[in-house]
Amino acid sequence: MANSSHIALVPIDGDLDVTTVPTVRHTLDSLIDSGCRRIVLNLAATTYVDSAGMGLIVGVVRRMRQRGGLVSLTNVSASVARALSIARIVDFVPISELGSHPQVPELAVGTLPIWRTVLRIDPHNLSKTRAHVAHLIDRMPFTADEAFDLGLAVGEAIGNAVDHAGGFALVEVSCFRDRAVIEVSDCGQGFDTRQCAKAVEPDAERGRGISLMRLLADSVEIAPKPSGAGTCVRIVKLLPR
Repeated sequence: MANSSHIALVPIDGDLDVTTVPTVRHTLDSLIDSGCRRIVLNLAATTYVDSAGMGLIVGVVRRMRQRGGLVSLTNVSASVARALSIARIVDFVPISELGSHPQVPELAVGTLPIWRTVLRIDPHNLSKTRAHVAHLIDRMPFTADEAFDLGLAVGEAIGNAVDHAGGFALVEVSCFRDRAVIEVSDCGQGFDTRQCAKAVEPDAERGRGISLMRLLADSVEIAPKPSGAGTCVRIVKLLPR
């Protein structure tokens, strides 16, 4: 199970049925009680969800909503998606099917944003910076769930910038006609981008931020800054059509 302070990716290792629900429920209840605000259930290995599994999903979603959090399902097979659709679970739980992650087209050369704002990250008050970014995201036509995810992804990038650089760092929020582009740049010693392709060990304490950002956004690019020392994290989320 991959997690950070407020986000958890929980793999369901098999079918979600009456025999497996108690164990999964215990895991999810522990996460919620510990303050987790975002849970993603990875159903890549799940071929069947029975009524007990559906009841579990509904209950967890209700608990998280009451605490201002969000639950979603990812890597859902076509057969499981159909069962969830028949039961109307998809009406209130965001799901993404296997292979459904959207392709992000390149912006045409010379395309200008509708608006752009640059913020300096306060390393002593990250919550203030995150709140300012959340306010800017709310200006865009995202659903509440999409805005929630984008805010968490940017929060991960902000935390990484301060963790690795510790000093001066910026957030640039740009709104285009079809997407939000948020760049978090620091003046640290740089980041070995080869680390991005490495799998994180299940019991590792660090290194999960990149995979979580990629789960929450449509595109995440990490590269050295074009000029000067430091790293730039570019997060893209497409606007609803």
